Amino acid sequence: MDADESRQVRVRFVTKLPPPLRAPTTAIAVPAELSRMGLSEIVNSLILSAEPDHQAQPFDFIVDGELVRMPLHQFLLAKGISAERVLELEYVKAVAPKKQEQPLPHDDWVSAVDGSNPRFLLTGCYDGLARIWKDGAVCTQVLEGHSGAVTSASFINKGVETDGSLHVVTGSKDRSLRLFKFDTSVTTDSPKQIGAYKFFPGHSSSVQSIAVDPSRNMICSGSWDTKIKLWAVEGSEEDGDSVTVKKRRTNSDASGPEESQLEGSASSTFEGHSQCVSSVAWPEQQTIYSASWDHSVRQWDAQTGKETWNMFCGKALNCLDCGGEGSSLIAAGGSDPVLRVWDPRKPGTLAPVFQFSSHSSWISACKWHPSSWYHLLSSSFDGKVMLWDLRTAWPLASVDSHTEKVLCADWWKGDSVISGGADSKLCISSGVEIA
Repeated sequence: MDADESRQVRVRFVTKLPPPLRAPTTAIAVPAELSRMGLSEIVNSLILSAEPDHQAQPFDFIVDGELVRMPLHQFLLAKGISAERVLELEYVKAVAPKKQEQPLPHDDWVSAVDGSNPRFLLTGCYDGLARIWKDGAVCTQVLEGHSGAVTSASFINKGVETDGSLHVVTGSKDRSLRLFKFDTSVTTDSPKQIGAYKFFPGHSSSVQSIAVDPSRNMICSGSWDTKIKLWAVEGSEEDGDSVTVKKRRTNSDASGPEESQLEGSASSTFEGHSQCVSSVAWPEQQTIYSASWDHSVRQWDAQTGKETWNMFCGKALNCLDCGGEGSSLIAAGGSDPVLRVWDPRKPGTLAPVFQFSSHSSWISACKWHPSSWYHLLSSSFDGKVMLWDLRTAWPLASVDSHTEKVLCADWWKGDSVISGGADSKLCISSGVEIA
């Protein structure tokens, strides 16, 4: 074997992509120093020979369940794979946004986003308002009533409309939660102002995070007061069970109009954290997770309020989300640049099963992709949103849409990333292809 031959690796390209993107599976020799961009060129050339109309695109390559993120010869050496064998390379579409939409301006920091509805985006802002954006382009409703910054916001019934309307819950630094209902058919030249139909006081400090249970009947909230509280949605604004009706001003100023508003109380309170509860998640009917500035992630029984698992990571935490295989993995980030992932199903160890450390400042938000076990995103005070795949430690893409720190981020419609930040903008990065 001469020197040139020794610098080659025999590979076979395979894929689960549809036929127009399938290259011949014949084994061929390729230069060993090729990385994924060079391999993409070869795959595109092979496809083009059979499909003259093929448009070249970037691919990622998987070997034994791991993404190749270095030259082939380095990868083989690092994994102890013999260069003598024919290497089977599975290729998938590279995950990266293809387009940056026009940013949507706000009057202050954008501190909360929810992309769970395919038609509407929901944002919360430091000006005390939440906003509904139809098709991610036009603000159709402004949700009023909070006297402090909106720190969290969520659709209650997600993509399901009831009587042509959607319900929203918001949490605020004013220590309260509010429920809103808006008509999805309204199209106006200027945004319609909407007041809350239900008001949840009860926390003694800022509400930092809210989560809706899978049945859409309950809400939990985490607060600076170290407590987690549960609240009943109670279906409709006419339902008066266990609530009182009070007159409340819809605007924070004394001149604002008054309207009848139901006032609800918490159905239960969970205690155990010693500092701010910064994030809550409710992935299963019986299970709630919380993250705190006391450096812990805790699991709670939603019925009894008892703590069933906890994990201390040594860092104050800002965010957590549940996802991955069976929605069983916990991703969390906080007061360092590392996004960590734990598996509570593995007893006896508190070590993260994955760590991602390409950010350069605190992690502000993390979200699993709604339909992929492998993909998640993170946002950071470094001004970036990064896309991750559990099969590699390197970011798939870094989205640099913001000029200031990013405070919140989410997926939208499965193929877009939305984010808000201290530059008072909602940014939308679209065209993310995740198989």
